[in-house]
Amino acid sequence: MPLPDFLIAGVPKAGTTALHTALHPHPDLFLSPIKEPKFFLTDGPPPGRGGPGDAETYREHVWRRTDYEALFATAPPGTLAGESTPFYLYDLDAQRRIRETIPHVRLIVSLRDPVERAHSNWTHLWSAGLEPIGDLVRACEAEPDRVAAGWAHFWHYTGLGRYGGQLAHLFTLFPRDQVLIFRYRDIVDRPAETLDRICGFLGVRQGLLDGVPRENVTAHPAPGARHALLSILRRTLPAPLSGPLERLLQRSGRARRPLEWEQRQRLIRYFAADVELLQQVTGEDFSDWLRPRERSGGLVGSRPPGQRQARNGRAH
Repeated sequence: MPLPDFLIAGVPKAGTTALHTALHPHPDLFLSPIKEPKFFLTDGPPPGRGGPGDAETYREHVWRRTDYEALFATAPPGTLAGESTPFYLYDLDAQRRIRETIPHVRLIVSLRDPVERAHSNWTHLWSAGLEPIGDLVRACEAEPDRVAAGWAHFWHYTGLGRYGGQLAHLFTLFPRDQVLIFRYRDIVDRPAETLDRICGFLGVRQGLLDGVPRENVTAHPAPGARHALLSILRRTLPAPLSGPLERLLQRSGRARRPLEWEQRQRLIRYFAADVELLQQVTGEDFSDWLRPRERSGGLVGSRPPGQRQARNGRAH
């Protein structure tokens, strides 16, 4: 039965939605119609409860194997099939399930400055009216309690950014030549070169793709009474009303605002030891992640007119 030949396996808020969209037109590739099926995150049905909005997201999981295989059933002969679930790197059990099911799969990983990634992640949920804490530093302090309460992976702002430990585990399961690692900034600064690198890794024709669209750009609604009221409604009213409420929340939302150096310093402490491990695991220098940034905020610019935040990889 059909299973993917490659997975975009990490990390959330590091350009995976845009990358999935950019690779889609390649004639030698077939990208799943549901970008983020999350199949390998569970051994069966996903949980029914979690943090704000989690139950709605869990209902979107493609967890039955027959449904998952159906995503790739229409792949043209001779093409390589893939999907993009950026939580696979973080979830060590998912890594194991992938190894047991498709041991020869190729894995693509985009890494982003973990403080910037956490900031974008928090802003995504704030923008959707799901994050009740209006400050990233305080939200990170609440993370252990949220994890203990069973909130979904997307709430793990600091945990998701500890790539060193995640990759160290991945390399106990897969040989390094099956894993391609690059930086999010490569997608932003050198899109054609990065797409060619991915195509070369997959063994398909290069030079056919030259741009990465601005997909899933994070808007940053201003705090205030309006945002507070709409957020309460978003977290309490039935799921069918979530779309209209999110549109109201994100209307006129600005590009994500940069963190102050003082805020960044308070967050770097969550990642410093892991950055050292990441450098040992990869042999690459990531020390810039421990310093002030020359540029910050939404590196892909303001959200295109009419675009909403993606849900489960489906652009709106």
